[in-house]
Amino acid sequence: MKVIICGAGQVGWQIARHLSGENNDVTVIDSDPDLVRRAADTLDVTGIAGFASYPDVLERAGARDADMVIAATHSDEVNMVTCQVAHSIFAVPRKIARLRAQSYLTAIYSDLYRRDHLPIDVVISPEREVADAALQRLAAPATFDTESFLDDEVRLIGIVLDADCPILNTPLRQLSELFSTLFAMVVGVRREQTLFAPSPEDQLYAGDQIYALTLTRDFGRTLEIFGKPTQRQERIIIVGGGHVGLAVARELEQRPGRMRVKIIERDRAVAERAADALERTIVLHGDGLDMELLEEAAVERADAILTVTADDKTNLLAAVRAKTAGCAFAIALINDPSLTALMEPLHLDAHINPRATTVSSILRHIRQGRVRAIYSVGDAEAEVIEAQVLSTSPLAGQTIRDSDLPEGVMIGAIRRRGKFVRPTASTRIEEGDIVVLFAMADDVPEVQRMLQVSVDFF
Repeated sequence: MKVIICGAGQVGWQIARHLSGENNDVTVIDSDPDLVRRAADTLDVTGIAGFASYPDVLERAGARDADMVIAATHSDEVNMVTCQVAHSIFAVPRKIARLRAQSYLTAIYSDLYRRDHLPIDVVISPEREVADAALQRLAAPATFDTESFLDDEVRLIGIVLDADCPILNTPLRQLSELFSTLFAMVVGVRREQTLFAPSPEDQLYAGDQIYALTLTRDFGRTLEIFGKPTQRQERIIIVGGGHVGLAVARELEQRPGRMRVKIIERDRAVAERAADALERTIVLHGDGLDMELLEEAAVERADAILTVTADDKTNLLAAVRAKTAGCAFAIALINDPSLTALMEPLHLDAHINPRATTVSSILRHIRQGRVRAIYSVGDAEAEVIEAQVLSTSPLAGQTIRDSDLPEGVMIGAIRRRGKFVRPTASTRIEEGDIVVLFAMADDVPEVQRMLQVSVDFF
């Protein structure tokens, strides 16, 4: 597949890394020569310095025979014009644009993106992706990461194991014997900063960060088995009243029950705009680092605090102050992945990486064949992939034991004709099965080959 990626920032670079690693023909365009040089030097891609919306630049990038254009520059308007030029002049079959301004995303204007108007096949909104991720974290306060698969019937959950976890020092193969009616499988473990796919003989230890796949109906029971209580979130403080904070507050207002939401926003104009847009949410104007203001918001009685300002350090410090004051659960928005290492020493519960959520969303729309969903784990260290097994796949007709899957890959859930099958070494994969699997980044190309994704284009 020939792909042109417009924008070599964090998102564009990660997308290029994924696609070039799967032997696609990737060209990266950016107006900053240094970013282009970084991409060309570190990845197997072609780099072109120039403005992505210029027809001659797209032509130099090979747009005449490109299969896809991904417009992920920092300018919404450049992304939109790039898709228009790619369609009108070069007839590129598939166009994806990252758009930030909420006005472009309003449902009543969705007609704008028809092929005879502004031909964008997929619109990605980082703010909406981050807001959705924040809401998922709030819905599962005992987890540091969570994502849904198989039409929300299967959940990926990330949990830090405490010293009182009842299943420590137990081989993973025994978990299915001990809890025979529970559908849950540990597919990834991070120990001493290293992520790996565990074997059936591996044991879990206090301090491990684990990733598990479980049926949504077993979610609460799974948390209990891993020593995590379930609790209802009713009092929530949001630091940052911009697009993300506003979107989260709007969604929480629509939920049933006695949700008590407060927003703290430093910029008066943004605070006033949030106050006008919300009905039941209390908006406080001030600095989220101000302890007196946090006390005014009753942070000591809050079930959760969500810090989503534009500054990573403010988000971390505000979350730390809230936890110190007695807030039960703290989620911080962190753009710089190097800062996530501070989560544990600062005793913060969860974080959201906008880059990872945006990359996962874009990858979900560009995978070939029967891949239905994808989620990037950690700092692009692994992927959780939902895919349908084709008749041409080497997996079809094989047991998991005999399937030659790489060691860094684990199948965590199988749906067959509407019913779920618990994966074991003797489980036979059938044509038409939909599988959810965990794969370390280095093993993703081999997984794609085994799924035979090139047979079925889109």
